[in-house]
Amino acid sequence: MKLLVVESPSKAKTINKYLGKEYTVVASVGHVRDLPKSNKNAIDIEGGFIPRYEISAGKEKVIREISQAAKKADETYLATDPDREGEAIAWHVAEACKIKNPQRVLFYEITEQGVRQALSAPRALDEHLRYAQEARRVLDRLVGYDLSGLIWKKVRYGLSAGRVQSPALHIIALREREIAAFIPETFWKLTAFLETKDGVALSLVATEEPREKKRVDEIVALAKTKRWEVIEVKETEALRHPSPPFTTSTLQQAASSRLGMSPSRTMRVAQKLYEAGHITYMRTDSVTLSQDALASIVLEIKKTAGEGYLEPRQYKTKSKNAQEAHEAIRPTHLDKSHKKLTDEEEKLYHLIRIRTIASQMKSAKLLRTKIIANSDDRALPDFSITGSRLTFDGWLSLDRSLRGDDVELPKVAAGDPLRFDHMDTEEKQTEPPNRYSEAGLVKELEKRGIGRPSTYASIIKTIIDRGYVEKEGRSLKATETGDVVDSFLSQHFPDVVSDTLTAEMENKLDEIAQGTREYTKTLQDFYTPFSKHVADKDKTTGKATHLGEADDKHVCPKCQSSMVIKLGRAGKFLSCAKYPECDGALTIEGKVIEGPKPTGEKCPDCEGDLVERTGRYGKFISCGNYPKCKYIKKDDSQNPINGTGVKCPVCKEGEMTEKKGRFGIFYACSNYPKCKHAIKARPTGKLCEVCGKLMMEGTKTIPERCSDKDCSNHRPDKLKSGS
Repeated sequence: MKLLVVESPSKAKTINKYLGKEYTVVASVGHVRDLPKSNKNAIDIEGGFIPRYEISAGKEKVIREISQAAKKADETYLATDPDREGEAIAWHVAEACKIKNPQRVLFYEITEQGVRQALSAPRALDEHLRYAQEARRVLDRLVGYDLSGLIWKKVRYGLSAGRVQSPALHIIALREREIAAFIPETFWKLTAFLETKDGVALSLVATEEPREKKRVDEIVALAKTKRWEVIEVKETEALRHPSPPFTTSTLQQAASSRLGMSPSRTMRVAQKLYEAGHITYMRTDSVTLSQDALASIVLEIKKTAGEGYLEPRQYKTKSKNAQEAHEAIRPTHLDKSHKKLTDEEEKLYHLIRIRTIASQMKSAKLLRTKIIANSDDRALPDFSITGSRLTFDGWLSLDRSLRGDDVELPKVAAGDPLRFDHMDTEEKQTEPPNRYSEAGLVKELEKRGIGRPSTYASIIKTIIDRGYVEKEGRSLKATETGDVVDSFLSQHFPDVVSDTLTAEMENKLDEIAQGTREYTKTLQDFYTPFSKHVADKDKTTGKATHLGEADDKHVCPKCQSSMVIKLGRAGKFLSCAKYPECDGALTIEGKVIEGPKPTGEKCPDCEGDLVERTGRYGKFISCGNYPKCKYIKKDDSQNPINGTGVKCPVCKEGEMTEKKGRFGIFYACSNYPKCKHAIKARPTGKLCEVCGKLMMEGTKTIPERCSDKDCSNHRPDKLKSGS
């Protein structure tokens, strides 16, 4: 018997179809070991930056099952994902399960041919790749731990900073400052609605943008009295080339702009398509296609479009350190659709399929056209419209929507008369730079060499979860907290938020992966000066939440002293300059903020005075010694069904209780803040058979499911359908 270990149960199920009884296929369900959470001592710095790993919560059963299967197996193959992270997971499985002489196989596509081909060419575990991932993990832990600790002291408890998240925040915060500093100017946009001699309507925009209403009225009045004509037509032959096949980054950008899917959502959907065998591995920097794939694409183009549309191409990968996989993201078969796909999966699959086929088709031919019109005596400013005429559709024949907003213009010539219909005048203001969308930020991160394609989604999720950035529609906006944190880091740790340091470190990690750089020395060279700098700043910098003097019109409501601007949990507010002697406070608009009111009760944890406070979700009673003591009194009178009778599986002490947050009801450990375990729905009291986490109530069609969203049993309906 041969044992094959993959990461996910759904992938295991797909592979099991292709292999006979000779193989037993099991899933590790992601990582089986990790660094202890929030513990700097998890790394032996003096001993050479050696991590002290521990079994991940709930993975004891998985390790036990893999260990037992490995003992019975003649050979054990580790087929975790084909990247650094997957290499590290394979190593951890081998170490935790004490597997001797494991064979490493790489599945770039979950098809029968791809699986059997990979199994025919196993290799040993790559220590260099594993060390590169370990170096990244250790580096991120040390930098994040040290910087976050400083941010807690200088800004607010519970915030964080990091080697990659902080440069990403810096990009968004800088753009927000540009927007805030922008001074708009008023102008008018003039649009003339004209008609050609053949009756085709055109809307042309004035090249002049008047700054005064008097000039606008003058042009409108003049336009009504003049004879209009085409004064010039500029036509240029152009080719519109197809784009290369998708990499992780370009897929995230296209899915965001065309489908409205966030990078993290795109990666989750792509993961499902990969595990079901519909696309190749979705974490890649490469734009190359295998010879087998190219042959099938050529046949598809000849069959559906004709040989006249075929133009085989080889694309070169721009990234000098492309290393995540050897092929672009493409369909494993070129079927137009697949059964059992969700709507999102179908849309993303279609996007990947069209991009892959288009990459091997002829360029579209266009006549880029600009029509310029004016009165026959040239008394008006020029009016123009730009568009094109498609002379050969090429790869655009796959999907006309790929042409975008390009305007199809009629055939006209200089001197042709135009009939004036009317003119629209629109008062506008010059606009500041646009905020980054998620697609725009991914593009910017890639351009600057910050992070890796596989990390872009988690970077964006982190800065949103921390409250540093919020989404307004599709735009990312830095919050007041994000601005303060970035200002502090920019002033005291400019290297941390710079592109250069982050990109240079990515290059060094690549060199570790290639075996040309030493793990310990790389970390030592960075961390020794960095930790000293953090210690120096801890001693020499003050609180970053003091944001300057308030306007003189605002005075303390209690002692009439001057006010200062501070940053609190809910944003900026005005605090008495004599704080803590006086705790008078105003909102940033100048309204009085009520302070804590003593209740006459004592805190059961520290004997301090209990006070009534007003928080984001209303009034509550807590210890007056916060943040040293974080006791919060339960109010069972307002929530008589607070308890569930289910013990917390993490701390084994508290009870899972009903809570109300900004997104509605959720369930969390009563031992908070010592234990912060929380789930989205009411727990049933059972544990998941796959990962050991709590099961929770589901829907009418799914009565019960795992509370861990990364577990396959979180969506048991998908597990049953095999999609």
